[in-house]
Amino acid sequence: MKIELTPRILILACGNSLRSDDGVGPWLAEWVEENSNADIRVISRQQWTPELAYDLARAESAIFIDCSLASSPGAVNLLPVHAALVNQAPATHHLGAPELLALSQDLYGSQPRNALLLTIGAGSVELGEEFSPQAAAALPQACQLLQNTIEQMLSAGSEPA
Repeated sequence: MKIELTPRILILACGNSLRSDDGVGPWLAEWVEENSNADIRVISRQQWTPELAYDLARAESAIFIDCSLASSPGAVNLLPVHAALVNQAPATHHLGAPELLALSQDLYGSQPRNALLLTIGAGSVELGEEFSPQAAAALPQACQLLQNTIEQMLSAGSEPA
């Protein structure tokens, strides 16, 4: 099956805006949407589900955005993501970025040429709509990194920095 590419860059954000720093993904997705053009498609969900594999199969590049419980609070990281099934049987309701890329390849024979994961280390995921001081302080750096990465992908034929 030949998949027609549509967005040059697909932004997939994940998080719950009612769980403090878990809301950084949706917040950054909204920021990108307000500052983006037709070459960028933004999808923000509470969790990444198998249905997103189709959208991934159609994108030239993808940037996943989420908070990280494994990173220091407020740490901003941008890392490449490669397709991989972490579990033998992928979950049917929630997938990580590597599993979603693998599913895109398995189902549609296609995945983005470049995939990156942008995370901000969570200081708190307790109930609440306010970011921790560490996550709030990291947002300008994350926005700048996201903007630079998008510009580089668009100007260099979707090659990451």
